Amino acid sequence: MNAIYLVIIAALWLIFAYRIYGSFIAAKVLTLSGNRLTPAVAHNDGRDYVPTNKWIVFGHHFAAIAGAGPLVGPVLAAQFGFLPGTLWILIGAVVAGAVHDMVILFASVRHDGLSVGQIAKKEIGNVSGVCASIAVLFLLVLTMAGMAVVVANALFNSPWGTFTVAITIPIAIFIGIYLRWLRPGKIREASIIGVILILAGVFGGSWVQHSALATFFTFNLTQLSIMLAIYGFFAAALPVWLLLAPRDYLSTYMKIGTIAALTIGIIFVRPDIQMPALSQYIGGGGPIIGGPVWPYVFITVACGALSGFHSLISTGTTPKMLTNEKDVLPIGFGAMLVESFVALMALIAATSLDPGDYFAINVSPAVFAKLGFQVNELPALAQLVGENIAGRPGGAVSLAVGMAHIFSNIPGMKSLMSFWYHFCIMFEALFILTIIDAGTRVGRYLLQEVGGVVYKPLKDTQWWPGIILTSALISGAWGYLVLQGSISTIWPLFGVSNQLLGTLTLAVGTTMLFRMEKARYVWITICPMIFMALTTFAAGYQNIANIYLPAKNYLLSAITAIMMVLVIVVIIDSIRRWVELSRAASSNRIEC
Repeated sequence: MNAIYLVIIAALWLIFAYRIYGSFIAAKVLTLSGNRLTPAVAHNDGRDYVPTNKWIVFGHHFAAIAGAGPLVGPVLAAQFGFLPGTLWILIGAVVAGAVHDMVILFASVRHDGLSVGQIAKKEIGNVSGVCASIAVLFLLVLTMAGMAVVVANALFNSPWGTFTVAITIPIAIFIGIYLRWLRPGKIREASIIGVILILAGVFGGSWVQHSALATFFTFNLTQLSIMLAIYGFFAAALPVWLLLAPRDYLSTYMKIGTIAALTIGIIFVRPDIQMPALSQYIGGGGPIIGGPVWPYVFITVACGALSGFHSLISTGTTPKMLTNEKDVLPIGFGAMLVESFVALMALIAATSLDPGDYFAINVSPAVFAKLGFQVNELPALAQLVGENIAGRPGGAVSLAVGMAHIFSNIPGMKSLMSFWYHFCIMFEALFILTIIDAGTRVGRYLLQEVGGVVYKPLKDTQWWPGIILTSALISGAWGYLVLQGSISTIWPLFGVSNQLLGTLTLAVGTTMLFRMEKARYVWITICPMIFMALTTFAAGYQNIANIYLPAKNYLLSAITAIMMVLVIVVIIDSIRRWVELSRAASSNRIEC
């Protein structure tokens, strides 16, 4: 099958979904109003609550939600063939992911920018609030660990990639200062400067790799893991305008620009999808994902279709920056659809590789030798890239190779294969680092929120000792987990925890719709909630029974079991609340 047909179908479907389904939810279900004060306007403190230009908020939100999930998840799910991942990305993003993101962002805006745990407490009850807060903390640590493992696997022993990613941090700080003090309000001007500097960083990485400086930018997995945790600490502690917002905003230009370039490349090159529609591994036993296509394709694709992690951004940084409630539609619903398109482009790039090359990159040489596949273009691709690309699991490298392969087949681009590969690695790492910085900051918010119950000063977001302590705790927790795990253990746990939190968030959103007397519309949240609950509980059970317990990994078994219990408690408590609200609504109608 030629990839260009998938691109056209996806673009038309997602545009149609935004204009029809998204607009319906905005106007009829949530009844968004531009006349209400948003938390950013009502509580403007110049640090966390900061009224921000709509497009900068979109850029931050998209960059923060679109971490490794839409890149790595679909690539790993390609093990099952291109069809299962494609269907779930296009259908799931519309009926589940975009609805999830939009409803919970709306809920946080209406609840003064509170976190998902505090919203659950107000909408459902104290028990659900506590369970949701614990579940969020678990997921935050697991998500940051999962993202960091992918970045470390992509950048270790790669001075070009490491330099290019590292240089984006001082560039972001410069742009933050530029917009804050040097040239306030000059967003277009700052954007042009920032993008030029980042592109210069990509070219500079090539020079670094072939110079004496290469030694200073060559790190092993352990060193990179520690450095990522340190970065997460500073991103969480520094004012949002200084590092996080400008970096995410600039990253969005690179992300959307790269995906647009990939789309154009696919149109020009017209690559064939070489992976079959359904592979021999749909029943299980795959070398990357051991379980069957159901339920594992749904937890592996993750952020490309539905992600509980998005609720942390939608109830964390984004509602504290929104200036108009009507922007919930383009930012909440629209950003998820853009992420879905990104996920599909990643899937196309990976499946355009020969299956033998795909598996040779994503599994260890010892495992690959037992699969019966033969490499095809991999030796030539490795030579053009200038690095050993076999046995680099995690999905990031195979995606970069697939993208570079497409770019290099554009007339006149063959000699730039190495540049395109490292550019794609930078592009992926930027994607992932934005989820690390935003997620760590959200974790800091949550720790301050929860810790403030025990020690009141912790709730003060201006109190530097509390900021430093909570930032260190959250970044230290996921940094420790990265040092203890690998992609094969962390990603399945992240996938289950992520979708469990998505299920929990949909339950909270359903409760809010009942309270708003929108019971006739609760199907928009309750249907995806039921499907994801059944799917994710099945995956969680299989992870425990087939992966963790046989390996005597009792810690991961316990974490999975705890997450499942927490979500069950919230669902039961939610159903109780739905019955109460339905009876109250019926009584009011009878009295009238």
